[in-house]
Amino acid sequence: MSSAETPTPRGPVDSSRIPRYAGPATYARLPRLDEVGGKTDVAVVGVPFDTGVSYRPGARFGGNAIREASRLLRPYNPAQDASPFALAQVADAGDIAANPFNINEAVETIEAAADDLLGSGARMMTLGGDHTIALPLLRSVAKKHGPVALLHFDAHLDTWDTYFGAEYTHGTPFRRAVEEGILDTEALSHVGTRGPLYGKQDLTDDEKMGFGIVTSADIYRRGADEVADQLRQRIGDRPLYISIDIDCLDPAHAPGTGTPEAGGMTSRELLEILRGLSSCNLVSADVVEVAPAYDHAEITAVAASHTAYELTTIMSRQIAEARRVTEGSAAK
Repeated sequence: MSSAETPTPRGPVDSSRIPRYAGPATYARLPRLDEVGGKTDVAVVGVPFDTGVSYRPGARFGGNAIREASRLLRPYNPAQDASPFALAQVADAGDIAANPFNINEAVETIEAAADDLLGSGARMMTLGGDHTIALPLLRSVAKKHGPVALLHFDAHLDTWDTYFGAEYTHGTPFRRAVEEGILDTEALSHVGTRGPLYGKQDLTDDEKMGFGIVTSADIYRRGADEVADQLRQRIGDRPLYISIDIDCLDPAHAPGTGTPEAGGMTSRELLEILRGLSSCNLVSADVVEVAPAYDHAEITAVAASHTAYELTTIMSRQIAEARRVTEGSAAK
């Protein structure tokens, strides 16, 4: 593809002309998908679904809370020295409307919608919703890339078997994903875990599935740079999916979530670890479990919006670099 064939990305609304608090709350004030001809490099999509929660409900409102909090994001990311919305087309693809009364049907709906977006050539930056949605998203990503490496940022393992006999809940997606063979079991890690478990067998079962664990205490003791380096080595050059439950953060940094646990990482630590993963082959990602009813002054939504911004920046940089390589080869 020549540079002439690559259209200039349409970026956010100009905040020097229209105040940040005015107009539709798309993610980072980016154009809607229909405003860029229905095709984008990175699709920011909401999944307002929380039927799979086991404690506090409310994450169905998380995506729009993140969008509202993202109004203050600016187009240049100094931490990664990149302007993500100029490097690639990023657009808000709206919401996937999933049946709130039928989990099985909802999972199928989410998977089909993800198939459509990924099939168009986009990578997905998904705003949840509860963590149940990670399973259909991973199914769709695996159709395109094969079994993927997974970094799962969370206070909890989310590898339990069932809740009340239900296979699809926000505490079971990664056990199902391992069982279905859609994860690369040589490159799986939980990050930020902590808190009580049902028993030691939870850890034994988790290890058998192939997961490594970096606890929040490990991050505190070893620091973000060392942890990011360890994760990079585990992932290698495999296609990577990152799934972030906002409760990986301490309740001081993310009170607005359904299952808070004391002793979590800071928002600064999370952002620094993600920046340290910028060389990884990030094919899609999600940020889930923001429950705005329990939030204060948008603390949680702001943290989630910045988390999605770092992930979007990584994907945009990689898309732009791949295009440069392709165009350079075509020019020879």
